[in-house]
Amino acid sequence: MGYKIIMAGAGLGGLAAAANLLEAGHDVTIYEQAPQLGEVGAGIQMSANAMHVLKKLGVADQIVSMGVKPGAYVFRAFDTGEEIQRFALAQEHERMHGAPYVQIHRADLHEILAAKVYSLKKDSIKLNHRATHFTEDDKGVTLHFDNGEKAHGDFLIGADGLKSVVRRQIAGQVPATYTGDAAWRLTVPVENLPKDIMEPVMSVFMGPGKHVVMYYLRAGKLLNFVGLVETDDVSEESWTAKFPWETLKADFVGWHEMIQTVIDRCDHNACYRWSLHGRPHVETWSTQRATILGDAAHPTLPYLAQGAVMAIEDGMVLTRALAQFPSIQDAIGAYERARQERTRKIVTQSSANRTLFHLHSVEESKAQFAKRNEGEDRNRWLYSYNPLTVELK
Repeated sequence: MGYKIIMAGAGLGGLAAAANLLEAGHDVTIYEQAPQLGEVGAGIQMSANAMHVLKKLGVADQIVSMGVKPGAYVFRAFDTGEEIQRFALAQEHERMHGAPYVQIHRADLHEILAAKVYSLKKDSIKLNHRATHFTEDDKGVTLHFDNGEKAHGDFLIGADGLKSVVRRQIAGQVPATYTGDAAWRLTVPVENLPKDIMEPVMSVFMGPGKHVVMYYLRAGKLLNFVGLVETDDVSEESWTAKFPWETLKADFVGWHEMIQTVIDRCDHNACYRWSLHGRPHVETWSTQRATILGDAAHPTLPYLAQGAVMAIEDGMVLTRALAQFPSIQDAIGAYERARQERTRKIVTQSSANRTLFHLHSVEESKAQFAKRNEGEDRNRWLYSYNPLTVELK
């Protein structure tokens, strides 16, 4: 017999967790503050450690068909494009880890996961429900909303993101501090670019105080551009904050001609920039009948492409813990023990990559990459993790 589970937040992590929990026999209802279900942003990367879960949910083929399996991860000099290091993805990634590496538009992945959840429970998502707080006792937990409504269940999951209401009640205020970096995000239809402008890989151009990541989406029909720049110009922490194209152009003067072409041919009225804020590690994830996952539990900076991946891992491990242990409290304990050390390592490594990608000369970059094989390191501990089989204790 499953639990009655209430969840705050219908983002990627919440939807994936809900699908796993519904398939495991729990009764799940998600409460989302937005008036419409959807996702903003641009590209997102799903390495094997997340794709194991998505394969189990039966949506991997859809994800592959709507995304791109990049041939390699390539690190380049910012101005000449000289290759500094490369490691294989595509067939090699799948051979090593048993699942593909896929780059997909966030909105496409969100739509696939929402459809999966609805297929398992027709009325599973309630919109226009902004959570304010929760109350709990030995008999259950109640989530309260600003419209005066409330939802009761056996267990509450806070999948409500960086500014999580559930986390605030569990762990207190988690201060956000501007990192000094902002992320430009845009997509460009490939038909608007020179033919074969970039090989079908993920390219990371690294330079003084900034770096650019570019890769394909939507079966190669879109090129995704992310430009991380160090700046004192702090704006809101929002995916949807538009900035002038002229500022984007000025930020990458002197960078490789491929980057100049993408910037020149993008929609000049659709350039978005998000100020990146860091948050300290969250030491306490749970109460007696509530826990958190994804960005609510382990907010991370986007330098390792593992934020949403960690959330998907969380949901699978939590689902397994609820099946394996006799009480909610025991399951929560096992979930935290299984997840806290790994997610902390990922968050720490992601922050360290910011320094690696922003070195002041190509010679420094070459020297640092010569000391480590980035692909070997990630394959050893990051991509090799399988949330379906990791030990719970």
